[in-house]
Amino acid sequence: MTKITASDVAKLRRQTGAGMMDCKKALVESHGDFEMAVDVLRKKGQKVAAKRADRDASEGVVIAKNNSDNTKAILISLNCETDFVAKNDDFVNFVKELSDLNNNADSNIENLKKLKMTSGETVEDSLSALIRVFTTTRFQFERRWCNIVKT
Repeated sequence: MTKITASDVAKLRRQTGAGMMDCKKALVESHGDFEMAVDVLRKKGQKVAAKRADRDASEGVVIAKNNSDNTKAILISLNCETDFVAKNDDFVNFVKELSDLNNNADSNIENLKKLKMTSGETVEDSLSALIRVFTTTRFQFERRWCNIVKT
């Protein structure tokens, strides 16, 4: 059995933002392999999100942005269950980065989820990480394009 130290748990926690006990369990399950532990935490985050799928997400953030040539505008809405989450800097910054990323990719939501954020993670993985941090949160994601008509 691989010995898991407190510094290993702390390192994984810093890397993923997951709770201490979740990090410890993931390291034990992965026999100390950090890459595998991250995958364990990611899968757990997806399961948590699926369990919360029926909850109402009536709080959130809406960001409106134009593309670089001012021909299109986008509304990105990311909803959550509580106003505490909606006001959190990590949540707001995630939505801002998501809107910037979206303006550079004219794609559907499924393709947008596969794009890489500045952290190097995909949008979907970053969203799973947010769900792990905000354990009482269910997110709803919506986006709308509109053409800008110059008169």
